[in-house]
Amino acid sequence: MSSPISHRIQTGTVLRNSTLAIIMGGGAGSRLYPLTKDRAKPAVPLAGKYRLVDIPISNCINSGVRQVFVLTQFNSASLNRHIARTYKFDQFARGFVEVLAAQQTPEGERWYQGTADAVRMNLRYFLESDHEYYMILSGDQLYRMDFRLVMSQHLETGADLTIATLPVNARDASGFGIMKTDEEGRIHEFVEKPKDPEVLEALRMPDKTLLEMGLGVDEPRYQASMGIYVFNRQALVESLDNDLMDFGKNIIPAALKKYHVHAFNFQGYWEDIGTIRSFFEANLDLCKLVPQYDFFDSAAPIFTHARFLPATKINGAQIRQALISDGCIITDAHVETAVIGLRSIIESGTTIRDCIIMGADFYAGAAGTDPNRPAPGIGRNCRIERAIIDKNVHIGDNVVITPSGKPDKMDHELFCIRDGIVVIPKDTVIPSNTWI
Repeated sequence: MSSPISHRIQTGTVLRNSTLAIIMGGGAGSRLYPLTKDRAKPAVPLAGKYRLVDIPISNCINSGVRQVFVLTQFNSASLNRHIARTYKFDQFARGFVEVLAAQQTPEGERWYQGTADAVRMNLRYFLESDHEYYMILSGDQLYRMDFRLVMSQHLETGADLTIATLPVNARDASGFGIMKTDEEGRIHEFVEKPKDPEVLEALRMPDKTLLEMGLGVDEPRYQASMGIYVFNRQALVESLDNDLMDFGKNIIPAALKKYHVHAFNFQGYWEDIGTIRSFFEANLDLCKLVPQYDFFDSAAPIFTHARFLPATKINGAQIRQALISDGCIITDAHVETAVIGLRSIIESGTTIRDCIIMGADFYAGAAGTDPNRPAPGIGRNCRIERAIIDKNVHIGDNVVITPSGKPDKMDHELFCIRDGIVVIPKDTVIPSNTWI
């Protein structure tokens, strides 16, 4: 029997040399519109200075996985630019992070029809090297996972496919694909978003598994799929040798009949950033004294593009529970529960409460910018509440932005409202004295 140290060395070698990560960039991102109007969903800014795609890529790098493809098909220019500037490995490391956008080929000219279809259409690229394991990850989730633990279990159990699962209660179970496992963790059944109470009862987690995870057995829990998969090479090739379109709805149920499929039980913070509301709440949670997700973990840092900006300058502002990114200038403003992005300019007398300000890509007068366009930033004596201000937005003086008294969903030439949150699209100019 191998020692724990030799097993860790083996797992590390497998992840470094034999594992390819495939990050699903998603479709048009309509539920995150207008943040996805001009960018791919993985390129949406997060926590002031990051992008959504930085989360799964950083999880890979911190786990020793250095060969990563990101699949996308909509508005991939900014995503390409971000990845090219950020993830550069030396020539001896064999590492890379590359975007694979949907393209016309001799096999077809259509868009990806689902997660499985996206992998199938690029399978020839994935099989060019001698990878034995393939990690399928989502590009719009906020979590921190050590894939060394996932791979270690995958090797120990001899699984053909390992699926990361999260314990959820009965109220939340109807929104997930739910796994039925035995006490050893092998998956025998998969039900997509079960609504019937009797069906749900049959899917509850074994008491032994709950106790091993340190959870009580009084309240039933269910193993929800996180959309994170580890496939053996042959199992992936065979699973995609058909016209099935989606992993969760099609591939996984079919695989249970043919392969040894095991669950990896994850315990920790995990959020699917799929809607404006979930995006908004996940960002503002980072402002809490003790947030659910910790960007300050030096053992597993989140990587992003280094911009070499000056330190933020604060001139007499009142700030409470906020994240302030690099290169900002905040003057005599009141900021409460807000994420302030790169190069944000906020003038005196302005109040910002429960907001995400994404900042700007440039300062006023930067080379190549339109001299006739107002500079990005927020003017004097504004009141902005419960809003997302996308990049490069100019807001004049005496502007009020609030969802109060408005419908939960609304479209206007200057703004959108989604889930009761006002969203100002990228590059918008809001004239002085405007009331939204």
